[in-house]
Amino acid sequence: MTLLTKNSGLGLDIKAVGDDGVIEGYASTFNVIDSYGEMVAPGAFKASIAAMRKAKRGLKMLWQHDSHQPIGIWDEYEEDAKGLRVVGRLFKDAVAKAAEAYALIREGALDELSIGYRELESAPHPDQRGVTVLKKLDLREVSPVTFGALGQAARIDTVKSDHPDLIQKLVAGVRLSEREWERLLKAEPFGLSNSQAERAVRINLKNGQGEPDDTANTGLAFLRALRG
Repeated sequence: MTLLTKNSGLGLDIKAVGDDGVIEGYASTFNVIDSYGEMVAPGAFKASIAAMRKAKRGLKMLWQHDSHQPIGIWDEYEEDAKGLRVVGRLFKDAVAKAAEAYALIREGALDELSIGYRELESAPHPDQRGVTVLKKLDLREVSPVTFGALGQAARIDTVKSDHPDLIQKLVAGVRLSEREWERLLKAEPFGLSNSQAERAVRINLKNGQGEPDDTANTGLAFLRALRG
């Protein structure tokens, strides 16, 4: 099951950033339809929160969803009427990247939160056609991120990849060159051989050209397909 991310589109509570590295904010908001036609329902994190509290462990804080770069821990995490509220500590005195994140947050250059999760249960919206309600999510981590994309909900959907720069281009609707598509398909999590990647690009992407107006739709369709 692929690890997904969703940007809350809300700023961190900068006033809560103190010398001790404590930050807080909303990592997710409820009942907001994002650009993929999805919305997180109240109670979606209930089971995950209960499991973490039972295990007496904090929620991981990563640098921009990079599992190799933990920068702190979220000591408090709870659902309220608005969404998932989190309070955590950046390990700024022990981890170089955490100190960098702390400085960026204080200056407003890093000002949003995004969750990493696995989708466990979803259903079509009862009243709005084409909208999927995310009813139960396995919350894995919350990351401070630079900015969101994909419209009003500032949602970022991605997959673990050796080329996050290319994934971000897809999210933003930027056209990838034929060579960039090949790089992406040969990297994790796909791992295609040189010939397989070249053939996939040639057959499915029309040598990387496509129609200009379809650039964003092609990239978004590709990301949706990866999620299965």
